Amino acid sequence: MQINAVQLILVVLVAFIAGLASVLDERQFHRPLVACTLVGLVLGDMTTGIEVGGALELLALGWMNVGAAMAPDAALASTISTVIVIAGKQSPQEAIAVAVPLAVAGQALTIIVRTIAVFFQHQADNFAKHANFRGIEAMHLSALALQGLRVAIPTGIVAALASGNLVKDALSAIPTVVTDGLHIAGGFIVVVGYAMVINMMKARILMPFFFLGFIISTFMTTLGTGITLVALGIVGTCLAVVYVQLNPEFQAKPPQPAMAGAPAGSSGDLDDELD
Repeated sequence: MQINAVQLILVVLVAFIAGLASVLDERQFHRPLVACTLVGLVLGDMTTGIEVGGALELLALGWMNVGAAMAPDAALASTISTVIVIAGKQSPQEAIAVAVPLAVAGQALTIIVRTIAVFFQHQADNFAKHANFRGIEAMHLSALALQGLRVAIPTGIVAALASGNLVKDALSAIPTVVTDGLHIAGGFIVVVGYAMVINMMKARILMPFFFLGFIISTFMTTLGTGITLVALGIVGTCLAVVYVQLNPEFQAKPPQPAMAGAPAGSSGDLDDELD
């Protein structure tokens, strides 16, 4: 696929916004499902963008910053993987294969950029001593822009080279044992991501519904009838409504009877007696 100048600029812009969102964590533009879809929209193949984003979203479920620990970069992996699949005419499986190394590379770039941002922080402190609010704002925006460029520049380079056969030849030169290993590792990362999310939710009481969804999906596929994710989501919603209606924790509690010996019209509040 030949990427024209307008598409190249828009891809770089999407990558820049995704880089900003990876730090702000507000609009979630850095998530694979959003970033890949936007890149696919720019390149004229939104369907493939959604497919790649959905596959990478499973990998990135457990990728989150905890304290000072830096997670693999989902933004860089999403934008470049989508460009490679659409412009380089590769399969979505290739996106999964290259997503993990790209995420690790993005993680290293994030650490470098955050280290450079310390300079802007010190400059902001100097501006604060003189009550220079415009200088403080400029330092904050400059440090934030570096995070956007961290994703935009590599994505722009890959998009500029993906129109030819350079990217395709480079991917073809990777040994099969490496790509197969990356596919298997990607499957393990999906499982780890699910496990981390479930562990943080600490909703062991809801685990039967979690396993029930896998059982229904597996048996329907085995029997050849098939079930779509939309239908499975509707079934899950119905089960959630029934569960909430039957669970005593969600029911309105009856009013407590008045304490024995309390005078008529008194609520029997222990706080009044203690006062």
